[in-house]
Amino acid sequence: MTRRLVSLAVQTFALVLLISIAGVAQSQDRGKIEKDIEALREQLKQKELEFLSPSAEDRAQFAEFLLQRDTGLARLLPREKYRDKLTLREGGAYYSFTKLSNSYDREPQIGLEQEYLNTGFAGADFGFLASLGDIPLESVGLDHEAVKYLATFDPPTVEPEARVQQRRSGSGFEIGRTRYKGRLPVMVGGSYILRSISYDRFDVLVAFRVVRQDTDGSLILLWKKLREFSTPYLMRS
Repeated sequence: MTRRLVSLAVQTFALVLLISIAGVAQSQDRGKIEKDIEALREQLKQKELEFLSPSAEDRAQFAEFLLQRDTGLARLLPREKYRDKLTLREGGAYYSFTKLSNSYDREPQIGLEQEYLNTGFAGADFGFLASLGDIPLESVGLDHEAVKYLATFDPPTVEPEARVQQRRSGSGFEIGRTRYKGRLPVMVGGSYILRSISYDRFDVLVAFRVVRQDTDGSLILLWKKLREFSTPYLMRS
């Protein structure tokens, strides 16, 4: 009887040991899988950055311009095509000239959808775009006729007046010979001026040119920041 008890005890111990070893192995396997997931996520992030970057040829073409302060080159992907294909929120369809990012979470000021450029995306935020035609960015400064209005515009500080500007941006309006609107069609080879206002976050004036449209519909923008204003704040009712 004693020998049977000893044998049973040994068998039980062996079973417990095997279960324990299996549990450790399973834990180690899961740990490895977790590390693999993190490595793949980092690889995907790097691939998306490569996918969003302008080409080396683009950078070489505008190398001299890009030596200037507050200038850059960016790619906008069409939102309707890439929104659900990239891990980056809104699929690289937006760009921030202040954060230098395509993420919708990083204070975007310009977006691309259905062959239209747009600005003013949430809350009481708004902005104005104007098409300047086929002119070089070097000729666009604070003294340009179409820029003067945007450079001197004073954002409202109370919500009802901000909503008025939102509606004005939506319908469009004219000052002199220039028409301003929050959404304009893409013109490849065309230059634009943009004033984008986001309460509690930013207020910026930028000139940019659509220098090229890639085969997937994405746009390459050459840009220069003309002025960054004090952060606007809004008294909400």
